[in-house]
Amino acid sequence: MDGMQWLEALSYLVTIVGLPLAIGVFIYDRRRDQQNDEEEIFLRLSDEYADFMRLVIDNADLHLLSPATKGELSEDQLERKHALFAILVSLFERAYVLVYEDDMSRQQQRLWQSWADYMHEWCAREDFRAALPALLHGEDPGFVATIRRIASEANTARP
Repeated sequence: MDGMQWLEALSYLVTIVGLPLAIGVFIYDRRRDQQNDEEEIFLRLSDEYADFMRLVIDNADLHLLSPATKGELSEDQLERKHALFAILVSLFERAYVLVYEDDMSRQQQRLWQSWADYMHEWCAREDFRAALPALLHGEDPGFVATIRRIASEANTARP
């Protein structure tokens, strides 16, 4: 075999082995990038929820961290409470739109479940459930159906 035949044989080898390997590496990198993007979205949403919880702490007089409402609230308190519930519903909708899919991968299900848990926790509150109808106007229809289902489950599961 002369030099040209060796080069031709090597080019076939590169085509047979290298091309499928390059495609495999490309697909692996795309999946890893997609997973990183999903986790970045989840982290940003988690940061927003942490910011919301700081607002709840700053407004401790509204008793949003206790499961039962305590006493009557003033007009100002009711307005702040409604505003906080509006922020929370907006955050829940954003999480639904960015994370939820009908056919989720195991990773997506893991990320979504934390948001579903937050929704269940808040929907267990009677005052939050009572505020929901007014807060859901114009929201994503899939989100509205999901949060209403969760609220209904929380209402029937309450002691």
